[in-house]
Amino acid sequence: MSNLDGKLSLSGKVAVVTGGARGMGAAHCIALAAQGASVVVCDVLDVEGAAVAEQVGGTYLHLDVTSESDWESAVTATEAAYGPINILVNNAGVVGLGRVDKTELEEWNRIVGINLTGTFLGIRWCADSMKKAGSGVIVNISSTAGLVGYCDMSAYVASKWGVRGLTKSAALDLGRFNIRVVSIHPGIIETDMAADLAISFKRQAIPRIGQSEEVAKLMLYLVSDASYSTGAEFVVDGGQTLGQVYDLT
Repeated sequence: MSNLDGKLSLSGKVAVVTGGARGMGAAHCIALAAQGASVVVCDVLDVEGAAVAEQVGGTYLHLDVTSESDWESAVTATEAAYGPINILVNNAGVVGLGRVDKTELEEWNRIVGINLTGTFLGIRWCADSMKKAGSGVIVNISSTAGLVGYCDMSAYVASKWGVRGLTKSAALDLGRFNIRVVSIHPGIIETDMAADLAISFKRQAIPRIGQSEEVAKLMLYLVSDASYSTGAEFVVDGGQTLGQVYDLT
């Protein structure tokens, strides 16, 4: 929440961030901690994740978002250390490139499992903790690929559209418990994952590449001041989804 002087404060709030070891996830952890939240950094990259946790004065937990037992353990450990969870940022995700008729089932299941099923499990296991807290905010990191289609990315696009839809249904299910659920749809952000995308695509789509900190600023607004927003998607893409760009010079 914001104080009367306009300064954001998350003091006393407990935040869980998946995929927190690097990129956008690390930026979310840093931003939440800077505003006073107790941050639990979750990832499968143990060395990098522990380093982020040390940087923000939080706790690192090994978490495979596709594992129910990992989620159960993470929620239990978080409550034991800090109390009930107030904020969940479902940030963990992977990208995969491949034409739909060339995508193997194993690759499809990997991408959908992490991006969509992992998000579902995060909601599933953290909701009860938020009920104990009396309220909560869940921020699901989708993508502009959850708003439009992209060629050679069928599994990724399907997973991110799924996150968008899941967000809306979860918001309806959990609103009665004073739990808000929203989705963020970043465009091309300067991260290790974006490095897998073609440079030509990045240059044609948007005037500049976004930074993780810019996404984190939106996340902070959504978990604090956006108290009457739920089930909605929030786009941070530098204008990428406005339409096709043509060079007429």
